[in-house]
Amino acid sequence: MRHKGEYYIYILSNCKRGILYIGVTGDIVKRVYEHKHGICDGFTKKYHVDKLVYYEMYNSIENAIIREKQLKKWYRKWKIELIEKMNPSWDDLYNTLNPV
Repeated sequence: MRHKGEYYIYILSNCKRGILYIGVTGDIVKRVYEHKHGICDGFTKKYHVDKLVYYEMYNSIENAIIREKQLKKWYRKWKIELIEKMNPSWDDLYNTLNPV
């Protein structure tokens, strides 16, 4: 369960240095679960993009949306460097989230 005032931008991939998807949510555990189980129709379901490789937390939805839009404008190379700074082996971080 998320705490009030927690919002996330997240990056999903299908494999190391593969397809990238950037999203924003107020409940990262639920949202990534939806991607993993094909509950979300669209891009991630079509291309099996369901590994959480990067995320950031914000206290306001406005700041999370600003960051999401910023990252979507970045060059792919910059996104990969950002991911590899936090998660060099591109592990699926979903299981590290603590849904308490």
